[in-house]
Amino acid sequence: MVVKGYASALMGVNAQKVIVEASATNTPEFATFIIGLPDTSVKESLFRCDSAIKHSGFEGLRQKVVINLAPADLKKEGSSYDLPIAISMLAASFQIKNERLSEFVIMGELGLDGSVLPIKGALPIAIQAMKDKFKGFILPKENAREAAIVKDLEVYGVKNLAEAAAFLDGKLSLERVIVDPRSDYEAYSNDYDVDFSDVQGQESIKRAMEIAAAGGHNIILYGPPGAGKTMLARRMPTILPPMTLHEALETTKIHSVSGKLGNNATLMAKRPFRAPHHTASSIALVGGGTPPQPGEISLAHHGVLFLDELPEFQRTVLEVLRQPLEERKVHISRSKWNVEYPASFMFVASMNPCPCGYYNHPTKNCTCAPGSVARYMGKISGPLLDRIDIHAEVMPVSDDQLFEARSKQESSENIRERVIKAREMQVHRFQNVEGVYSNSMIPSNRVHEFCKIPPAGQLLLKSAMNKLNLSARAYDKIMKLSRTIADLSGAEEISIEHVAEAIHLRGLDRGGMFGN
Repeated sequence: MVVKGYASALMGVNAQKVIVEASATNTPEFATFIIGLPDTSVKESLFRCDSAIKHSGFEGLRQKVVINLAPADLKKEGSSYDLPIAISMLAASFQIKNERLSEFVIMGELGLDGSVLPIKGALPIAIQAMKDKFKGFILPKENAREAAIVKDLEVYGVKNLAEAAAFLDGKLSLERVIVDPRSDYEAYSNDYDVDFSDVQGQESIKRAMEIAAAGGHNIILYGPPGAGKTMLARRMPTILPPMTLHEALETTKIHSVSGKLGNNATLMAKRPFRAPHHTASSIALVGGGTPPQPGEISLAHHGVLFLDELPEFQRTVLEVLRQPLEERKVHISRSKWNVEYPASFMFVASMNPCPCGYYNHPTKNCTCAPGSVARYMGKISGPLLDRIDIHAEVMPVSDDQLFEARSKQESSENIRERVIKAREMQVHRFQNVEGVYSNSMIPSNRVHEFCKIPPAGQLLLKSAMNKLNLSARAYDKIMKLSRTIADLSGAEEISIEHVAEAIHLRGLDRGGMFGN
């Protein structure tokens, strides 16, 4: 007898239906085979399934059993096929009925005792199951709330193989898992442990970060150690607008595929903040591996990617950022597969001015050898630096500022309100432009359409281009920054003051690191 169950394979951040066929025949040869391009972990599932079946009160199969995972040309990876394989084996050996197998997608890893263990990618699998018009999704109990975000799909969480088998056999009723993602989203979208009111002084840097948040611009903070660069960067998510439900769903899918949501998780409410260590490899940053996994830039999708001490990263690692910063997605190609991950993130970086950290410090002397400052800066390529919109110099706060009352510092909530208003103007402006939601996303061929600068501003910008030897990309960045600064002030038209402030925000172009 041949029975068919249904599972799913992850392809990037999406899923594809997999048919689990089981054929059991009475022959003198008792053996089980699995075909359909399985990897090692899928082949090993036969041993887990055999033990789980026996420990769940069923009889071990004393037949020749062939398991086929279709489509056969799609490589099957991971241990989450255990549960659908075991269920198909039980149905093929007439130990449970097979009538309801066609109604459900089934996924889960099995322990030797029959327990069902959590899986990765429950949300994209649930979304695909709904598209394929399945009635429901049976999966580990720990992943049920995540899958239940898809409200038009019946989701049932199970603890063990016996429970799943009894439910499909009609002998047990399971309670459908129902969640309200909107209420969870609203409850946690503003729940942050840090706040800009913790930062004493640094008003000019707070202004630069507010501009960056308002337009979705990339920013680099440079200055001596202890000035507050990391502290400021870690508070960037607190002033970004709340994610829309669509953005939250996209972000949750990526974290689901990478297995970073945690048990009993539901929709992600807060924008992600990723801060990889400077020893991270290029694969850790952009993604890859076998099976392919999203990298840090995709985990930061709709959030912030923070690289602390930027020159300490290997130059080859930093160079892989260039394409994602422009295209807001990353393509990973290997000989046997090709996947695309979204990577629309705000890039925030920090760095010291030299190896010792005190070059151009107002009170401390630099101890670096001659030429070491230039070599240190040379670790960051010009093309990468050119893709960063705002260069802000962070200097140490004075003693008076340090001991000011905390109540005098503006909170993240107040800054966020201004950022949201500026973003609302941008949403209205770009409502008929596909794929553009903030000023930083304006394509080069439409910069002059949306960022119209008055004649006086054009003269100022032309003078800056000549004096600072700016690139065409830097010119576009200044135009977009001017538009964002105007939005923050509530102005429909860009003025010369907005252009001047935008030019001032390009500190490294002006030689700010070296005090020129």
